[in-house]
Amino acid sequence: MLPVRRGTSMSDNIIYQPIGVIRSEHTRAAQTPIQPVFCEGCPGRAEVRPEYGAGLRDLEGFSHVYLIYHFHEAGKPRLVVKPFLQDVERGVFATRAPCRPNPIGLSIVRLVRREGNVLHLVGVDVLDGTPLLDIKPYIARFDRIEDARSGWQDKVDDATAQRRGRREFREDAQK
Repeated sequence: MLPVRRGTSMSDNIIYQPIGVIRSEHTRAAQTPIQPVFCEGCPGRAEVRPEYGAGLRDLEGFSHVYLIYHFHEAGKPRLVVKPFLQDVERGVFATRAPCRPNPIGLSIVRLVRREGNVLHLVGVDVLDGTPLLDIKPYIARFDRIEDARSGWQDKVDDATAQRRGRREFREDAQK
């Protein structure tokens, strides 16, 4: 059992403030690709608030960054969902569905350049206007895992993933 630090408990509220906003060409949640791999070439920007601009220093040397954001249009949380890539119900924590108890999203995108407080990006699978919570650099030495397993995802063939991941097959995608 892990010790609980003084002053923290599972009943404490955690409050985050956005550090900026994500801009993209995706204006409808039901038509936004489900992962960066399915929106290759889709441009976007992370517009960081001026008071956090100094934190962008030295990002220029990285090819990719993680965007951590709030799914502001996720809807009511559900613990069991049908993921986009299958028609089988799965536990929400075994998916990347947005309708989570804490609607936090994560995407790895290519960093093209920085202009002041704006990061120009490619491969953005995020709805325009999404609140940005954090940015972290992708570091191959730490983040790449050679012998990883992907659970039920390993059973989804590439053609199905490409078709469903772009969401073109289903207009009534999870809301």
